[in-house]
Amino acid sequence: MFKRKPATSFTYLSRTCELEGNIHAEGKLVVDGIVHGIVDIQGDLEISKTGLVEGQEVRAQNIVVQGVLKARVFAEGKLMLSGTARLEGDVVAGSLEIEPGAYYTGYIETRESRTLPPSRDLPELYGTTEPTESRTSA
Repeated sequence: MFKRKPATSFTYLSRTCELEGNIHAEGKLVVDGIVHGIVDIQGDLEISKTGLVEGQEVRAQNIVVQGVLKARVFAEGKLMLSGTARLEGDVVAGSLEIEPGAYYTGYIETRESRTLPPSRDLPELYGTTEPTESRTSA
């Protein structure tokens, strides 16, 4: 009669938790503590203001950073950097949102070219080209 939705997994690392090693999980991961290693989440990742993730690579569907993230980042969906975020590393994401105050250093690439604004020809600026009447041959 009633069908239950499958329960989604939730993993929480508290402020007092420091983990050294790789994490592979499904569902949502919230990090208030420290992680040293590769993070691969089949779901969403949130790094709180007290959280630090440092490793070779971080992968998740959507990623919200309020703390510190030092890694190559792959977000299939959205990467959001809050005003308290510090991100050091290259990023490949479906979309990106950066609030004022966030610190970021690295290279950003969007996954799909259709998310980029269309290119257009720039107008010529006054004084950047010679007038046509001054181009005489001798």
